Amino acid sequence: MNTNTRLPVRLLVRLGTLAAAVLAALAATSCAPRATDKEVNIFAWSEYIPQAVLDGFTKETGIKVNYETFSSGEEMLAKVLAGGTAYDLVQPCDYIAEAMVRENLLVPLDYAKLPNFQHILPEFQKLPYDPEQKYTVPYMVSTVGIVVNTEKIKEPVRGYADVFQPRHARRIVVVDDGRELLSWAYATLDIGINDITPATLAKARPVLEKWVKLVKVFDSDSPKTSLTNGDVDLGIVWGGEAAILWKENKKFQYVLPVEGTHSFVDAFAISNKSKNREAAHAFLDYILRPEVSVLISRDFPYTNPNGGARKLLTPDELANPASYPPRGLYEIFRDIGKNSEDIDALYTDLKNAAK
Repeated sequence: MNTNTRLPVRLLVRLGTLAAAVLAALAATSCAPRATDKEVNIFAWSEYIPQAVLDGFTKETGIKVNYETFSSGEEMLAKVLAGGTAYDLVQPCDYIAEAMVRENLLVPLDYAKLPNFQHILPEFQKLPYDPEQKYTVPYMVSTVGIVVNTEKIKEPVRGYADVFQPRHARRIVVVDDGRELLSWAYATLDIGINDITPATLAKARPVLEKWVKLVKVFDSDSPKTSLTNGDVDLGIVWGGEAAILWKENKKFQYVLPVEGTHSFVDAFAISNKSKNREAAHAFLDYILRPEVSVLISRDFPYTNPNGGARKLLTPDELANPASYPPRGLYEIFRDIGKNSEDIDALYTDLKNAAK
């Protein structure tokens, strides 16, 4: 057998041409959504992404956006764990993202496909829930604080203790989130927001028991609505909701509680069940463009971590006290594992007892 036998020249040319075509195809798919990625399935918070942004992405790329919403991080996590829908992009808050990383529910991002990540300000990168910035892209940041209708409430309101007074009974709206309410009670007791133990829960229970009875509306989707309609006079709401109220009418004052507050970071991540990962990266890079990100800020004026988008905001928008409070970032929630079940049980029990 002759080991020096050569392939015919014509065949070599054909193979070379074929290899070049394959390499070209691979290069193309690394830069743009694959032809097979005709859609992207997004599971995100309600009232958080402008329809104009979704439509703009589809118009530019031809990729259809299927958009499903949830009302709490726990709801989102439970549905992802249950399987069913193969979401491409999910929008967890900080501690939910941390839990999803722990459970291997997210896939690492390909930053070569996210050139616009360069616009994310350094202080919002490599936070405790994603210390290597491997899985998540910050979307919006906010505090949780007090909104006061100053036409109705004349006395000073400085903190949680001023809100939860008998004279305000049935005139209060709060976000429908057990961990949030618990963190407020913890603040009045000088307990750390992530110090979740049976002992600290027991200390917080009598505080929450009194508070829950005074609340008229529990609403995480749109807590501003009850304030706008005049159904309540004050509330504890997401900072972005407070920012919309302040923008519409300066009678709505935003107060960071003297007992203490915290920040939350909502992020986007790619699910490990994603079948359209190229389209998912394309969508992420699209909303990271400053000219697109600023559109999100205009409709939902949370704290924008995108430095390029901030440069496009007006002085009035940057002066909104609920959008850009004095301190940029406060302590954030951390993943507490199965202790979250104890919070859910406590919260459900107290709400049922107050009915």
